[in-house]
Amino acid sequence: MKTDRKSFKFFYLISLRRQIEKMENFSSKNMALIQPSVVKETEIIVQHWIRKLKIRLGWINDFDKLVVNYVTTIFMLDIFCLSSKLLKTFYGHANAVWSIDYSTFNDDQLLCSGSIDNTVRVWNIKTNEQIQLFNKHSSFVYCAKFSSYHHYNNHQNVICSSSNDKTIRFWDVKNNQQLQMFDEHINCVVGIEFSQFNGGRYLCSGSGDRTIRLWDVKTYTPLHIFNGHTNIVWCIDISPLQNNNSNNNKSNHIGIIGGNGYTICSGSFDKTIRIWDIETAKQSIKLKGHENWIRSVKYGSNELRNTILSGSDDKSVRLWDIQSGKQIEIFNGHTMWVSTVEYSPFVVKNIEIGNNSNVICSGSMDNTIYFWDIRSNKKELFVINGDEKRDDGICCLKFLQLKKRNNDRDYNINLCFGSGDGPIRIWE
Repeated sequence: MKTDRKSFKFFYLISLRRQIEKMENFSSKNMALIQPSVVKETEIIVQHWIRKLKIRLGWINDFDKLVVNYVTTIFMLDIFCLSSKLLKTFYGHANAVWSIDYSTFNDDQLLCSGSIDNTVRVWNIKTNEQIQLFNKHSSFVYCAKFSSYHHYNNHQNVICSSSNDKTIRFWDVKNNQQLQMFDEHINCVVGIEFSQFNGGRYLCSGSGDRTIRLWDVKTYTPLHIFNGHTNIVWCIDISPLQNNNSNNNKSNHIGIIGGNGYTICSGSFDKTIRIWDIETAKQSIKLKGHENWIRSVKYGSNELRNTILSGSDDKSVRLWDIQSGKQIEIFNGHTMWVSTVEYSPFVVKNIEIGNNSNVICSGSMDNTIYFWDIRSNKKELFVINGDEKRDDGICCLKFLQLKKRNNDRDYNINLCFGSGDGPIRIWE
């Protein structure tokens, strides 16, 4: 039996090697046409088969290097820093932009934004034009997200937004109309997030009523209420797709919503970060350390899947280990509150560990964006400064993969941010 398995591995890998040799003739320009979502799905599939066959990276060193080259793209921060400059600015909002999101639909690259001016706006990145405006919210719009559920299941471009008017609304971009409204929160609705599992079918929301709610987007019905925070739940995230569990296919289809093993992470003005089981609505972990309101929380993915990143009014960025419930690092440098944090797609050479290290990013109301080495809290690696006259702070940020100008086949990593005075800017 062992011999048969080894033989299967050998012939499987030889076949795969031949496929990769063919791919080497496929230019990097054409490879860039593959959407990030497809690349992510491919990574999951490859990792699944590596586990199934118990193939260890290094078993055939040269072959493994070829596989890794096609599965993972490494973006060096140094290259971004050397050529970094302002690419585009979108004007239209009359007040702070608290949220931005990115999507591609019918080959168009789109942004959506939510603002304190009570509006949700949609922008065509290539033409720099505002293509849609939704103004039915009666108060601040805190968050706006493209609905992955409607995109992949109905091929429909829909935006979901949360507001100080206590509602969550769904907007049809093409027909400029409201599709649905959730109004069960009894105070402002701030952070919202779609699930990555089950095709984005589930939405979670954090509110000034101190609760988190889970909704079924397909049926537009409420599912769970998560109680425990003692102040406003400002920010929220859902754990990423699981690719480290050999029983993953089974675990995604058991339980009430098919989310067994997935969790929700919430940050609150009670200065705590809490982790909740998405199936049972029970709190599993409470992280304490921030000395002021928590504005942003994000789950890590891939090798960082057991970490959470947070930003706070105490001016700090913190990295947490989920399994131990302990703080790993604290990053100090901002002079005003940290409004947004992100795991960046960049890596940097870390001399101390003799290898590449992941880079995290933070935006602050001090009008700066800092890049940090996740393994070192000594000093920021790079700083982007907002416009002194027009920005008035960094409220939100998102990394995008945009087509290069005059070239529809190559892509760049770009950074988009929403400002405290209304402009939305993209750096390349």
